[in-house]
This record gives sequence, C-alpha cells and structure tokens, in this order.
Amino acid sequence: MIETFADMFCGIGGFHVAASSLGLRCVFACDTDEPCRRVYEHNFGFCPVGDIAQVKIRDLPDYDLLLAGFPCQPFSIIGSRKGFSDPKGLLFFELVKIIKRKRPQAVVLENVKQLATHNKGRALKKILGTLNDLGYRTDHRILNAINFGLPQRRERVFIVALRGKRGKKFCWPEEERVMLPLSEVLEKKPDTRYNASKHIRDARRARHSTKVKPAIWHENKSKKVSSHPYACALRASASYNYLLVDGKRRLTSREMLRLQGFPDSFEIICSYGQVRKQAGNAVAVPVVAAIIEKMLDG
Repeated sequence: MIETFADMFCGIGGFHVAASSLGLRCVFACDTDEPCRRVYEHNFGFCPVGDIAQVKIRDLPDYDLLLAGFPCQPFSIIGSRKGFSDPKGLLFFELVKIIKRKRPQAVVLENVKQLATHNKGRALKKILGTLNDLGYRTDHRILNAINFGLPQRRERVFIVALRGKRGKKFCWPEEERVMLPLSEVLEKKPDTRYNASKHIRDARRARHSTKVKPAIWHENKSKKVSSHPYACALRASASYNYLLVDGKRRLTSREMLRLQGFPDSFEIICSYGQVRKQAGNAVAVPVVAAIIEKMLDG
C-alpha cells in the first residue's frame, strides 16, 4: 500500500499538492532553491533540506513513493541541452543512489518533452535502463496539461517505475478532461501594475488581431504572435511579456499558479519575479494527481 512519499527537487510543492490531495503523507523533501524552500515550509509546515548530493541516504526515512521533477535545463530547448554532460543532468544519478538504497514501491519522474528525443533518445533510454536494472518495471509517456483540465498547453515527459505486481497493473490515465475556461483562471480586477507598456501593447496589436476573448497572446522567439483561449507553457526564464492576457497585461502571480493547478489556498509569499520562476518550474498538479491515482488503484 502506498501511504507516504518523498518529494525530491520539490520546488514549491506541485507534487506535494497532488499527492496530499489523495491522502498521502510527505516524509521528506529537498530543493537547493532557498525561496522555494521558504514557500514550501510556509504552505506545508516543514522546510525541505538543500542539496540532494549532500543528503546522507542512511538518515532518510522510509517511504513508499518517490516523486521528482529532476532538473530540466540540460534537456530543454531553452536550456544548455548538454544532457548528462551538464552537472545538473547528472543529478538523476543522485536519485538512483537513493532509489537503490530505499527501494520505494513506486517512482514518478517528470521532465521536459525534449528528454524523449535528446541525443536521439539515448538519454531517456539510459534513465529507463538504469531503473530497470534496479528491478523496476518502467514506462513513460508525454502528457499535456491541457488534456487534464488546465488551460495551458504544457507537454512533459512522465516516467513511472514500479516494483512487483504493481508494475504489471499500471495503466496511464486517460487524457480527456474538459478544459477549465480561461475566464475562471483570470482575476476579475487585476492590479494595473501588470499592464504592459503602451509601446508593447501597440506593437502586439500591429502584428496580430484575434476574435478570441479572453485569450493569452503568445510571442515566440521569432516575434510571431498568436492567441488562444489557453496559455502556452509557462517558462521560468521567459521575458515578462512572453504571455499577455488579451495582448494587454501580464499574468498575475495567482493566475500563474492557477494555470499549474495550485489551489487558491496555496499562499504566495515571494516577489512577482520569484513566482514567475517558481510557477514556470512547477509540475501541473492535475496531471501528477491522475498518475498517482492510477498507482493507488493498483
């Protein structure tokens, strides 16, 4: 029976929100980002430890499920793309040491979509093979948050590793949930400080018009502007004007968290810039919850 979990590379706690909503109890968390640790402690009542590479495995508590959104920059199209040649890419093997020693019943890993094709698929094959060698039955799938009810197109690779009979029974959740209307995510009276400059607004309108409202206007690297009744993927390092509501204003802190599935009871204690980074790095809560729920069914 799965009752407890460890939250590795926990960020502000997207995995935690998902797992605890299903009745699971967190017994350990870690992340190197100090503002994330403060947010996590404020919302969940305990502070994650820091660098996973400095954790003494013998001191870790036992747990049933390991959750980890290990660093994506080595595999991302906007990151270094050095894969396991990047020191951050090697942090996966710190997880391996812990999994080998603690032997959790189940593991759920998350990373950017590009992990599946990085180095012609060799990086993903290495990850799956390493977990297989530890006695786990593995599977992976690219899932999109928009298919789990969130108005955000966010494709991520999810890797599931299971021991024993549980691995033979696992079925991926169906991707057919009705998308929450964007209007239910957007705040009714956002502060005017989120407004883009007149120059930015005029430039966007000069290049794009839309009949969709409300809409999120998206500008890509080549300056092409598009608009949709949902957001393109939130990104930790994107420009402040990467996504604009109706081409006029930036998303508020609360709106970004809602787009990732965080409840409004989740309290914001950091600056706007920090929340942008934190939300962009977070996991989509409903996707993770759907995966874990399938595990519990087994």
